[in-house]
Amino acid sequence: MSVHLHWFLPTGGDGRTLVDRHAYTDGGIRRDRITPVSGVRAPDIEYLAQIAKAAEQLGFEAVLTPTGTWCEDAWLMTVALTQVTERLKFLVAFRPGVISPVLAAQMAATYQRISRGRLLLNVVTGGDSTEQRRFGDHLDHDRRYARTDEFLQVVRGVWGGAPFDFKGEHYQVEGGLTALPPDPLPQIFFGGSSAAAGPVAARNVDVYLTWGEPPEEVRQKIDWIRGLAEKEGRTVRFGIRLHTISRDSSKEAWATADRLLDDLDPATVASAQQALGKSESVGQQRMLALHGGSRDKLEISPNLWAGVGLVRGGAGTALVGSHAEVADRIEEYHSLGIEHFVLSGYPHLEEAYWFGEGVRPELAARGLLETGPAPLDGVPAANGRPASAPGGAPLLIAGGR
Repeated sequence: MSVHLHWFLPTGGDGRTLVDRHAYTDGGIRRDRITPVSGVRAPDIEYLAQIAKAAEQLGFEAVLTPTGTWCEDAWLMTVALTQVTERLKFLVAFRPGVISPVLAAQMAATYQRISRGRLLLNVVTGGDSTEQRRFGDHLDHDRRYARTDEFLQVVRGVWGGAPFDFKGEHYQVEGGLTALPPDPLPQIFFGGSSAAAGPVAARNVDVYLTWGEPPEEVRQKIDWIRGLAEKEGRTVRFGIRLHTISRDSSKEAWATADRLLDDLDPATVASAQQALGKSESVGQQRMLALHGGSRDKLEISPNLWAGVGLVRGGAGTALVGSHAEVADRIEEYHSLGIEHFVLSGYPHLEEAYWFGEGVRPELAARGLLETGPAPLDGVPAANGRPASAPGGAPLLIAGGR
């Protein structure tokens, strides 16, 4: 089992410091309690194309694109980026409750033909009722997962190439069909830590994603989902969502993390924690429990830093250390059964180079990567680091993946 490396496409904005990366919305946090900081990069097509091209050049397999009212539409933005990349795949996040499953199946089929098979799907059921209501969705937490279960059954049925009928609580479909099914069928990624989420993953998805918890907690999740899938007669693969701060030395990496904390004032952290604490997401509550809103003891496991989660919703932990140390932690998660690593860092352009030029060669030397097109063909590195990389990598206040 090889490691699959993916990066993140910040369609809600990017930046260099600990500020609200969502330059256009509050992301659920009151902006009047956040000190304005310069350096926020708008998520325009030119900047996102730079990140996509860098990810492809550095050997990442795909980029995850988030979904929500705080970011650009993932389908439209990524299909545009397929035209300026060649091999890079796009892990498109979307919410089942705001789109017909038959239309989603059709969109995926069209996307595969436009991109020549470079679509992956990330199904986001949604753990924030406030955000869901912005889309006109008023179901409660568990009913949203029940709807996702039906949604994925319809999508896979419609991809079968023949008229498909379905009668459920949330969807009634007669003769659902895509004229030409997608080829290949997109892999479906999905995350959820609640009791309602587990059976949905076991019955429907290809890759179950967890946020970056300590290895023992990740192992327990894997055992849980694997057991449920076995009862369904299925096999599910596993992935993890993490940030990274990787440098030439451990000291340099932790100094970067410390600088990020220095930029956070108590009011900003308190405001973020208050907003995030309202989330219905079990996974979000598990992220918050890793640090309890405190700056003390943020290294919750070797090289696993929970500082991101002080101000960011969703993935709240980062792998921090030298390139070899970060590779050690990836190898440790891999030994538990994690195959897909969906990574990010701030700014996403610079951090892609730190990881791609530093950690990826370490993983390759250990035989953890599939052989394929060599990254950075013809592109010299400057002593293992990009000339454009600043000393600090920002972590940004927001919800999202």
